[in-house]
Amino acid sequence: TTIAGLRVEAYHAPSDADDSMTLWFPELATCVHNLVWPTLFNIFAIRGEEYRDPQILIRGIDQLLGFEAEHLVATHGPGLSGEENIKSKVQRYRDSLQFLWDQTVRGINKGWSTDQLAATIKLPELYNVDYLTSERYGVAEHHVRQIHSGIRGWFDGDESKLFPVEPTERYGRLIAGFGGRDAVTRQATEALEKNDPRWATELATWLVRSEGATQEDRNLLAQCLRTIGERTSAANIRNWCIARARHLDGSTPLDRLFGHRFTSRGLADIETPLLIQTMRVLLDPTLVEGVSCQIRFVIDGETVGLHVRNCVAALTSGEDATNELITTRAHLNAMFNNKATLSDLLASGDVVIHGDQGAVVATLAAFEIDGLRN
Repeated sequence: TTIAGLRVEAYHAPSDADDSMTLWFPELATCVHNLVWPTLFNIFAIRGEEYRDPQILIRGIDQLLGFEAEHLVATHGPGLSGEENIKSKVQRYRDSLQFLWDQTVRGINKGWSTDQLAATIKLPELYNVDYLTSERYGVAEHHVRQIHSGIRGWFDGDESKLFPVEPTERYGRLIAGFGGRDAVTRQATEALEKNDPRWATELATWLVRSEGATQEDRNLLAQCLRTIGERTSAANIRNWCIARARHLDGSTPLDRLFGHRFTSRGLADIETPLLIQTMRVLLDPTLVEGVSCQIRFVIDGETVGLHVRNCVAALTSGEDATNELITTRAHLNAMFNNKATLSDLLASGDVVIHGDQGAVVATLAAFEIDGLRN
C-alpha cells in the first residue's frame, strides 16, 4: 500500500503481543518493528502473561533480516542503522532465542526437570557483549521454565510434584525435619551471611508460608529478597523482589492487590454484559453447592443473564430466568466498587428484584464483591 506517497509493506509479526506488525518502507530501506528489544527478549514476564513462543518470534526476525534494512525503528528501545551492524546484532539476538528454545528441548528430551533446566542452561558469554542480548529485563533461567511450560505444561517429571503435600503442611513438615523454627531461622540467616541468597530465600519462605509465621520471619524473607534485588541484573526481577520485600516487612503493604478491585474509571469502560461475565471469576464455589439460580439483570433497559449452577456462574441471555434484578448502571457500578450495598439499594427501591428475592440475594452473596454481600 502507499501512505503519504511512500510504499509500505505490512506484515503480521507477533512479539509480546499477538497483533504486532512489521512495517517495511523499501524506498527508505527502513523497517519499523516490535521484534528486536533493547534486552534479551522477555519470553517470561514475571507479572504473568500468556506464553510468548520464541519459535514464532524467530520467524518474524528472520523476515526482518531478509529486508537487509539500512535502518530499524523499534517500538521498544533505540533504533539501529547500517546494514552490516543490523545483520550482526539482530542475528545474534535471533540466535539467543533459538539457543534457549533448542537447549530447553534438548534438556526435556534428556528428562531434565524444570529446576534442572534452569540450573543448567546458561547463555554463552558471547551474548553478554551487547545490550540487545543482555539479561537486564528478564533472566534466562526463568525463560527456559516458561518454554517448558509452553511446550509441555507444568509437569516436568519430578515425582514429588505429581501429588505434593498441601503447601502449609509441607512447609511445617520441612521445618520440623530441619530441627524446628529456630533451627531453620538460624540456617537461613547463616546462608544469607555466607552469600547464598537462594538457599536463604527457600528456608525463609518455609517460615513465612507455614503456620506460626511471625513478623520476624517475614522480615528475614524481606531481607533475602532485597539481597536478590540488589544483585540481579534484571530490572523487572529487581522491582518484584523489592516490592515483595516492602510488602513482607510492612513498609508498603500490597493486600489491596490480592483481590479484584473495580474502580470508577475502569467500570466506565466496561460494557454491561462483560461486567456481569466478570462475576464468573469472583464466585466462591463453596457457597453455592447444590444451588441452581437463574438471574436476569435488566440494567438501564439492557438485558443479560447469569445462571449459577454446578458451582459456576454461566453467562446467558436471561430469557429463561425466573428471577429478575432491575437497576441502573450507576447503581450497579456503585455495588461493584463498594460505594453502595445491595441491601441498602433494595431498601431504597433503587434495586428491584422480581421472583425469589431470598434466593437471588443469597446467590449474589456468594460473589466476592462486598457491595453484593451486604
